[in-house]
Amino acid sequence: MSDQPIGVVGAGTMGQGIAQVAVASGFSVHLYDVADEQLSRAEANIDKGLGKLVAKDKISEADKAAALSRLSTTTTLDALNDCAVIIEAAPEQPELKEKLFRDLSRLSSTTILASNTSSLSLTRLAAVCEHPERVVGMHFFNPVPVLKLVEVIRAEQTSDATVAEIETLAKALGKTAVPVGDAPGFAVNRLMVPMINEAAFIVQEGTATPEAVDDAMKLGAAHPMGPLALADLIGLDVCLAIMEVLQEGFGDPKYRPCPLLKRMVSAGYLGRKSGRGFYVYE
Repeated sequence: MSDQPIGVVGAGTMGQGIAQVAVASGFSVHLYDVADEQLSRAEANIDKGLGKLVAKDKISEADKAAALSRLSTTTTLDALNDCAVIIEAAPEQPELKEKLFRDLSRLSSTTILASNTSSLSLTRLAAVCEHPERVVGMHFFNPVPVLKLVEVIRAEQTSDATVAEIETLAKALGKTAVPVGDAPGFAVNRLMVPMINEAAFIVQEGTATPEAVDDAMKLGAAHPMGPLALADLIGLDVCLAIMEVLQEGFGDPKYRPCPLLKRMVSAGYLGRKSGRGFYVYE
């Protein structure tokens, strides 16, 4: 697998992180996005991310240069037809992901199509593909260069060979693969995002401020980051989308998105990436 490039679809925060980890691990990467401007930002951020590793003496300047030489960018999906694995990291929009998977499945009958979706059904994505047995979930966590977990989600159609190859790839990227079934939210987000949603309810009701909620969870539950600071890091729009998937998938009122969370997303207060969420960022 290391002899063939890895394709990454989507040059946002997650796509950048996945591409950085892959080139730093010795893989060639074709990074795809619809916008040249976004690809330029991604290249700059990957350069910056690798530079931090140099500053910490984790890699050398020569290692950084070699990693960057393994990165190429494209606005054409056909440029990914020589990839052994394509990892989709597009926005959490079912129709968009289904179109991408439909188009990507026509490139090659041997390419594994892995989705970084944080909550959507892999079985549904596989159903639109010409080779559904080669579709799998490969859910990284933000920030990708730091966090070791990759949830490997098996669709109903996924073959054992596909799962084995993705687990091998995760290990080669320095990650730990944890197998998870194809249920809404998988494991981590099914536990974590409802906690964030409940924290938003506490703020909405005036029971505690965001700072108080986060301090309480850090000091009382040994969390390294409070749930609302974490929500800002993830993106409030992403958190809301996951809650909506949980609500629709399980039909349980306990997954009702907090109205405050919905209003903040409508206002464009998405967290760190917009400069404002539960906290304000410079």
